[in-house]
Amino acid sequence: MALETKDITPAPPVARWHTFTADESLELLQSDPDQGITSQEVAARFERYGANELVEKAGRSSLKIFIDQFTNIMLIMLMAVAVVSAVLDIRDNEFPKDAIAISSIVLLNGILGYMQETNAEKALAALKRMSSPKVRVIRNGEVIEINGKELVPGDVMLLEAGVQIAADGRLLDEQNLQVRESALTGEAEAVNKEAKLVLEEEASLGDRLNCVYQGTEVVQGRAKVLVTKTGMQTELGKIAALIQDVENEDTPLQQRMTQLGNVLVSGSLALVALVVLVGMLNKGNFGDLLKTSLSMAVAVVPEGLPAVVTVTLALGTQRMVRRNALIRRLPAVETLGSVTTICSDKTGTLTQNKMVVQGIRTGLHSLQVTGDGYAPIGKFNVLENSSEDSNFAVNNIPEVQQLLMACVFCNDAILQQKNGEWIIIGDPTEGALLVLASKGGCEAAEWQHRMPRVFEVPFSSERKRMSVLVQGEHGGNVMFCKGSPELTLECCTHIQIGDQIHEIADHQRQNVLTQNNELASRGLRVLGFAYRTFSDLPEGGLTENDESNLIWLGLVGMLDAPRPEVRDAVKRCREAGIRPVMITGDHQLTAKAIAIDLGIAREGDHVLTGRELERMTSEDLDREVNLVNVYARVSPEHKLRIVQALQRQHQFVAMTGDGVNDAPALKQADIGIAMGITGTDVSKEASDMILLDDNFATIVAATEEGRVVYTNIRRFIKYILGSNIGEVITIAAAPMLGLTVPLIPLQILWMNLVTDGLPALALAVEPAEPNVMQRPPVDPRENIFARGMGAYMVRIGIVLAIITIALMAWAHGYTTTHFDEIYNKERWATMVFTTLCLAQMGHAIAIRSNTQLTIELDPRTNLYVWGSVIMTTVLQLVLIYVEPFRNFFGTHLISTTELAVCVGFSSLMFVWIELEKLVIRWWLWKRQA
Repeated sequence: MALETKDITPAPPVARWHTFTADESLELLQSDPDQGITSQEVAARFERYGANELVEKAGRSSLKIFIDQFTNIMLIMLMAVAVVSAVLDIRDNEFPKDAIAISSIVLLNGILGYMQETNAEKALAALKRMSSPKVRVIRNGEVIEINGKELVPGDVMLLEAGVQIAADGRLLDEQNLQVRESALTGEAEAVNKEAKLVLEEEASLGDRLNCVYQGTEVVQGRAKVLVTKTGMQTELGKIAALIQDVENEDTPLQQRMTQLGNVLVSGSLALVALVVLVGMLNKGNFGDLLKTSLSMAVAVVPEGLPAVVTVTLALGTQRMVRRNALIRRLPAVETLGSVTTICSDKTGTLTQNKMVVQGIRTGLHSLQVTGDGYAPIGKFNVLENSSEDSNFAVNNIPEVQQLLMACVFCNDAILQQKNGEWIIIGDPTEGALLVLASKGGCEAAEWQHRMPRVFEVPFSSERKRMSVLVQGEHGGNVMFCKGSPELTLECCTHIQIGDQIHEIADHQRQNVLTQNNELASRGLRVLGFAYRTFSDLPEGGLTENDESNLIWLGLVGMLDAPRPEVRDAVKRCREAGIRPVMITGDHQLTAKAIAIDLGIAREGDHVLTGRELERMTSEDLDREVNLVNVYARVSPEHKLRIVQALQRQHQFVAMTGDGVNDAPALKQADIGIAMGITGTDVSKEASDMILLDDNFATIVAATEEGRVVYTNIRRFIKYILGSNIGEVITIAAAPMLGLTVPLIPLQILWMNLVTDGLPALALAVEPAEPNVMQRPPVDPRENIFARGMGAYMVRIGIVLAIITIALMAWAHGYTTTHFDEIYNKERWATMVFTTLCLAQMGHAIAIRSNTQLTIELDPRTNLYVWGSVIMTTVLQLVLIYVEPFRNFFGTHLISTTELAVCVGFSSLMFVWIELEKLVIRWWLWKRQA
């Protein structure tokens, strides 16, 4: 019969559906397991709860992002300069080429910034694709198929193998239901669900065996589910909300560039004010002083710097791709160099995401099994505490051979080689058993053909075991059983030792349980194996009642084994001052075992669980977060809290992950790193970097590349700004010496874009220094001028200015004496322009090393520097000796003698820096002595 339409009373907000029985859940949502809800109730609840879809918050429009690019203080100053320059040129009836050139640079920088920032956020779109499949429900007593968006709380969903679950729900009943929840928990192993369970409120997401969740997938079995949460109230919806709540912060490089802009603009404005004030006191012409100010403003802004930084980061991304790291956001290249903590998921990141058998325990033998992945290559070694000789073949041990046959027959997986790689089709646990059998010479295809399966009692959550009956090769039949060690052992009355069958004694039962605990304490998943023979086929087929009087064979312990290369990667991390931290949804014993094996944790270290973390305040977590290296059984909210706590402790955090549950933490982290092979679309779209080979070791390689990029960025910023400071001081000094400004804005733009830009790009590909991964990470809060960089730029700028001003004084006197007044200014100004440009070439050659003389450096290690210096020098000569360029840039022909004088003066810059290196080396030698 149809149910009456009622105004339901929803469960209290604190309610956890896993704490209720199925009947209590039906009563709370006033639904019926056989009839579902009526169409009227559906409409009312849809009105109340809304569509079962994820809601996206409004973000900045593309136009707003583009406009925001021009709020940069340096670009604002350049725009003001362009306007004033245009006004002055129009007043003097001149073509405003300076204003057009400056405006073009401003526009180009704005476009570059826009392109970096508009990498559209697609994480929510990827989540939406997971949340809206087709679904079968019971409504008005009938089974119908609807779009997942139409689900409402109180609906009764029908699930079967292969179905993607469209909403959160409480199981009403199930038959052999297994659900793969890796998208939410990060764990690859399918979970066996049980409708009858009632759990405590603190049960973590991975332990809620009586509930199912949106975005997960049914692997096998069937179920009837009461929909309890839809849309943004689901676990998937919570993740969507977390992703959208995370605010993107500027990277250290972006913060340093902002800081640099503020310093440059404020410094230049102060200098402009000083020049104008001194000029006015000397009764100077205001128009000339204004032109001086314009030239100084253009000189102080490194117009080419944003482009050089962008190209440098792009080159860094190309090098990282060659090392299997794909950068999604350019600033992440440099940011990697500042990472102090790497928070890594376990499954598929630190481990192979492949179950591998580690050990076997029988009544007489304790064996260690070697080998990695699914390749059937490995050895069986007797453990040291055994009296057995380690040099033996397992085919000489009857009970081990029988156990391997049980692994083959109690199995529905397929092991096959494809394109040279061994893969598993089916359950990873069963695949590990096939690999084990193959290592012992028991080939599945051969034995399954020789002894075909007759009957099967499938795995159930109540029995926690699986049994199969196969035809014996020489008559009779054999039933093999695998499952929970404790429950399987309870069904055993005998034990096989060698080729003998004995009644199992109490001390032998206790020994099996001790072995089980020993394997489990190492984080292994343990299965027990037994068998029984039948002379004839059981009447009516195999049943649960036949699972009695079994003969115990032994235990098999397996683990999602660590990647072999990760141990070395963890060691390199520690050498580089980077702390690796494991954050996983897996059990704490498993997590700790893997962490100790990899060197992430040590014996005795505390493992913090999600349940403990739930009870901790932010202040408690802040005190613990620098002491804990392993977190287990955590939820998405916990991962986010851990990353935020580390950031509050001034750690610079990289977070790796592959599941949907990792996405909020990936986005919150300073560097979010997703897995390229096993990663979900959601995790990839929330990340800054993708590991193309899913290899933790690749992170270390990418970090090294990030450090190289940051070192090179500092190198060419020193080069560019040292040159700019020299230009500004030279321009400011001219009026004070009673001279007109020697450089027009167009010539300054040429120096900042070409003379500075080309060598700066060449310096950006300088190879790594030998000790780059033996020093601590760069402090992300480090000032752009830290570690002597500010002092260097000011010092070099002053030296460059002194050299140029000396040349300017000589050139002005020389041209005044030898040439007509009409050519005087243009000739000496061109000499000043040329000297500045050529001096910067010497600077570019010398700055490659802080301590090594240029003659000591192998020029082949960076041929680009020499190429850029030659090209820039040639282009500078083109501006002087090719008439169209000479006319456009306002230069004048100078003689060979005058050019030689410019070269002589400019070479003093190179000589000065080389002398500085000798002084530094002497000082270092003195300290060591």
